[in-house]
Amino acid sequence: MADADLQLVARRIRSFPDFPVPGVLFRDISPVLKDPDSFRASIRLLTNHLKETHGGKIDYIVGLDSRGFLFGPSLAQELGLGCVLIRKRGKLPGPTVSASYTLEYGKAELEIQRDALEPGQKVVVVDDLLATGGTMHAACELLGQLRAEVLECVSLVELTSLKGREKLGAVPVFSLLQYD
Repeated sequence: MADADLQLVARRIRSFPDFPVPGVLFRDISPVLKDPDSFRASIRLLTNHLKETHGGKIDYIVGLDSRGFLFGPSLAQELGLGCVLIRKRGKLPGPTVSASYTLEYGKAELEIQRDALEPGQKVVVVDDLLATGGTMHAACELLGQLRAEVLECVSLVELTSLKGREKLGAVPVFSLLQYD
């Protein structure tokens, strides 16, 4: 079942060269979202991985702005957990903490609400893509400011040639699909 699910998801990833800027090969997950079977398969695969790896030790799933919001809530629902959001600067009300980071083709800043998590709560960070690791690293930095424990970072796609997992240091990383 897992192999068939993974093949189904892999068949739905499209590649677009030189998008959004020259030299970037964009991996498009839109067809995964368009096809309910492949989307369900991606959530099932991620859910099974987290259950096998962490059992019932996860307190929250943390979804990253913006495509992590597509996977985070569904993953959290399957695990019977809540989903906490990390957003781009200026999108969250109330007191926040922030961290700057570098994308593979620019710079940005992320925020989380100061009261989103309690110290010691265990979380898994989810996004659609791990590239340079800048977004995930900034998310882990924010979660560290709140004294949450990041158990793992997971993504649908990983661009291995950009070595993003190295930027995450000791935080375990899991991706369904890897591309150079």
